[in-house]
Amino acid sequence: MLFLDLGLISGLYVGTRLISKFRKKNGNKIGLLGRKIGLLGREIDLLGKKVGLLKKINNPEIATEIEIGEHPPEKISVGGMVNQPHIYLSVVTTALTVLRPLYPIVYPLHIISVSLLVYPIFRLAEKSLIEEKKAKAPVLTSIFIVACITTGQYIGLAVGSLFFLSTKRIVAKTRRDLKNKLTGIFNELPDRVWVLKDGIEIEISLDALCVDDIIVSNTGNIIPADGVVIEGAAMVDQHILTGEFQPSEKTVGEQVFASTIVMNGRIQIKVEKTGQQTTVAKIDEILNNTADFKSDLQLKGEKWADQSVLPMLGISAVSLPVVHLFGVAAILNCGFESRIMMLAPLGTLNHLNIASRKKIFIKDGRALEQVSQIDTVLFDKTGTLTSEQPEIGKVICYNGYDERTILSYAATAECKMSHPIARAIVEKATALAVDFSAPDDSNYTMGYGISVKIDTHLIRVGSIRFMKVEGILISETMEKVVDDFHEKGHSVVMLAVNDQLAGIIEMQPALRPEVVDIIAGLRARGVKHLSIVSGDQEKPVQKLAETLGMDSYFAEILPENKASIVEQLKKEGRTVCFIGDGINDTIAMKKADVSISLSGATSVATDVAQVVLMDGSLSALCDMFDLSKNLKTNSKTTLGIMLAGTAVNVAGVFWLHFGVATTILVNVTSLVFGVVNTTIPLKKENVEKINNHSY
Repeated sequence: MLFLDLGLISGLYVGTRLISKFRKKNGNKIGLLGRKIGLLGREIDLLGKKVGLLKKINNPEIATEIEIGEHPPEKISVGGMVNQPHIYLSVVTTALTVLRPLYPIVYPLHIISVSLLVYPIFRLAEKSLIEEKKAKAPVLTSIFIVACITTGQYIGLAVGSLFFLSTKRIVAKTRRDLKNKLTGIFNELPDRVWVLKDGIEIEISLDALCVDDIIVSNTGNIIPADGVVIEGAAMVDQHILTGEFQPSEKTVGEQVFASTIVMNGRIQIKVEKTGQQTTVAKIDEILNNTADFKSDLQLKGEKWADQSVLPMLGISAVSLPVVHLFGVAAILNCGFESRIMMLAPLGTLNHLNIASRKKIFIKDGRALEQVSQIDTVLFDKTGTLTSEQPEIGKVICYNGYDERTILSYAATAECKMSHPIARAIVEKATALAVDFSAPDDSNYTMGYGISVKIDTHLIRVGSIRFMKVEGILISETMEKVVDDFHEKGHSVVMLAVNDQLAGIIEMQPALRPEVVDIIAGLRARGVKHLSIVSGDQEKPVQKLAETLGMDSYFAEILPENKASIVEQLKKEGRTVCFIGDGINDTIAMKKADVSISLSGATSVATDVAQVVLMDGSLSALCDMFDLSKNLKTNSKTTLGIMLAGTAVNVAGVFWLHFGVATTILVNVTSLVFGVVNTTIPLKKENVEKINNHSY
């Protein structure tokens, strides 16, 4: 009779799979499966008028998704029963197992309920063996189910299946909740652009823009295509590509890129690349097609579970002559795959909870698992090690002007600007209580620099090149001062009153106050290689690297080249963490083993990053390394508890004649101890929090 059960259940599975393949091959959506199952009796109405679950799991991918919880629970229905269908099926199977000897009429219902319960497990096992060619956890569970059917241990089958399907759902929920999704990456390009046709400016659709068209871009415009400037001058914010705070001076013959913004000035651009050929579009494509994106990596619990399959199968096969089929069924239930698949995500989630309290938002639990293995950390420079906004260093005065007057004129000229240099000047003037006010628009001219009329004076603010273009005399001594600042890796803003240079303002990067301690903390935690990877010029990057004692630095690096650096380090056997804040960092972040960004960074950087430091600084970086180490230790302890439970069960089967029911009891006991262990870090954190509040 029991072998008849196995034949019927196997036949239902094989028949369902054949129908599924037939429907898939022929592409018609007929209700063959429902009608075939209906032949077994109208008693199926007890489980619902529709065998919705079987219909949905005809597709292998959908089957996996349904059973591991990829679809919202409220959308999964078995006979009208909503939420966690495998729980209800397990209960129904148990009840029908008890009723079957008393009421033979329930026999068909019992076979159907068992078939429904085990179908997704068999399907996952089939996929593991045939498609992946690996013996993974579903294979072991499927063999256990067969052993239970042939020995009549249906209650053990129901409980074992419930364990397996529940853990699959938990794993899927962990995977889904921590999945990192890309959102809008670049500034939206305008729908319409102004182009020059036969000397006349006309507005056309962006889609109609062609190579060799002449675009006219004014202050505030987003440049819609890659090209070269053929007329005019402007300051262009290229932070989206380079990550650097200082707007780039663009004049005739220089390259400009789509999605960058004209901060001030007016330029005519000859189009060289449009649409998907532009630099930002290619970066977008790389981001969306990165081959080694993390979605296919296993969670630690899944990995350990799969690694336990072959040893358990081997023990079962060897023990068959000694303990016979009943004992083999018990041994097959000794594996810890279901329990570890439940506990490993639970341990990770508890540590994620602790991380959130420390203002560390970890979107991918695998990142926290891997941080403890990091031996190489790459930092972007601007916005990560240094603040995006620079700070004013020295103010060199000429021709009788003093520092307060220079700052007053500079703040007046720059107060309408929003770029970081302008904000730094305005904040410095405000901090020193220097008087300034917004100029009249009629006396305000933006071009390659800024010109503003204040009382009877014409004030010009800009770069040394702007001053020379405007005819301001720059002596060799003044040029030497500028060169000295550049040697230190600092930029300058020059200010002229009427036709004489009045002052030079040094702009220097502002190092984040926590950086020095963080670098020392990473060294203490075993990080062997620290480096800066920046799109900035070599001098400031080199200076910062020397100041912080970095092992290396990379300067003037384009976004795709940052990714190449990460790949090269990984080929050398390093485990790489990349910390960045800009769109120019995102390709490298996706290539890295672990990617980190800071709250307040560009939205795409925080979207791509697996970890976001929510206080906007690097202060919690070392805490994250400590959490990862604690998670590793806690996970090993959990694994040890599971192994101990397995050892007790196997020994019990051989010497104390444990059956499936007894092994289930031991499994539940070890599960309880495992749950307690995973919650210990959270309890410690609560105690520390209470103690801190008590002082």
